[in-house]
Amino acid sequence: MRISMWVASAAALAILAFSTAPGLATGDQNKFDSLKRFSQVLDMVERYYVNEVSRKDIIDGAIQGMLQSLDPHSSFMDPTEYQSMQETTSGEFFGIGIEITQDENGILKVVAPIEDTPAWKAGLKSGDLILEVGGAPTQEMSLSKAVSLIKGPKGSKVTLTVLPKNANEPKEMTITRDIIPLISVKTRLLDDGFLWVRLMRFSERTTDELYEKIAEYSKQNELKGIVLDMRDNPGGLLDQSVSVADAFLGQGTVVSIRGRGKESREFTARTQSSDITAPMVVLINAGSASASEIVAGALRDHKRALLVGERSFGKGSVQNIIPLSDGGAVKLTIAHYYTPNGTSIQAEGIQPDILLPFEMPAEETEKKPRRTMREKDLDRHLDNPADKTGVAPKGDFKRTQEVQEALDRDNQLRMALQLVHSLPRIQSIH
Repeated sequence: MRISMWVASAAALAILAFSTAPGLATGDQNKFDSLKRFSQVLDMVERYYVNEVSRKDIIDGAIQGMLQSLDPHSSFMDPTEYQSMQETTSGEFFGIGIEITQDENGILKVVAPIEDTPAWKAGLKSGDLILEVGGAPTQEMSLSKAVSLIKGPKGSKVTLTVLPKNANEPKEMTITRDIIPLISVKTRLLDDGFLWVRLMRFSERTTDELYEKIAEYSKQNELKGIVLDMRDNPGGLLDQSVSVADAFLGQGTVVSIRGRGKESREFTARTQSSDITAPMVVLINAGSASASEIVAGALRDHKRALLVGERSFGKGSVQNIIPLSDGGAVKLTIAHYYTPNGTSIQAEGIQPDILLPFEMPAEETEKKPRRTMREKDLDRHLDNPADKTGVAPKGDFKRTQEVQEALDRDNQLRMALQLVHSLPRIQSIH
């Protein structure tokens, strides 16, 4: 998108605002009236505010307030914040590993923690509210400011006051910052031929990583099915969401965006020799946002995959990053996006084909439950050839302990595995 920008000093704005040129149209006069009001307030602050404040800080604050008043995703970034944002999509950065947004009251809300990061290990969950960062209230705090406070050198600590989702009392969490590596894709073998593909974010190399992981397995093995896990994936780059969806689609619309003028366009899939054609189940939840929803929506509308889990986050807008001459940037919402069938998921989210809430593993209690006799308790009972997932591994295949433990504590993953085993049979019937 071509961006035309012009920069004027506050003094120049004041001169324009107080000038009266004959023959101005009503619309032009209204614009000058707005600038006049701005320059008057600027002058009041510089003359009478209790503390001396630099003009740059006043103007930066005015720009920040202007963008914040538009929607939760438009914001102003100073040079430091812009550099930090670039790191999160291209390299590695220091922080706690969390994606945040603002709720309707202007309070920070957790979209999703990044897997295997300090935030994830500390127990932050999608939907938790962050009331304070280092003692500073987050209500009306800009997202970019909050991010800059949460990030910091490796080994340093940040204290968050968190109100967990569905809780009545906030709690303090002190988390040690660490390197947040931007690995986008992890794979684990669930059963012989059935791959668990965990998509954690959409950064610059996500599609390349996906192809590399699939190729690595397919080189010596038959790929029979995929569980594509995008739970708690907060999104990322639009072009990466399109290319990831394209990897599983042979043709058709992936997503369309509709804004003003040139910001409206359609992205389509194309047939490639690298297309991944194995049966698929996709896992989503309330932490699946933005780019994750684009992929899930495309695969659902094209009937390429079965969606399982919980309703997604519901971010149906597209932002563009517009660099400024001083090294900062503006993140501006430029369009709404629509799934291939023309649906906007803004504030609605994507409803899975099979709604299956996550069930926390039962914790041991001091009080032992009443003993119930079952077949498995009888001496010399026959072993069931199928394990806890309800799917019997074929041949000599044996799951790793890590995968078995993941299946034991994750009811959504267990269901996804059962379903992806059944998909070829179900599809052949129809």
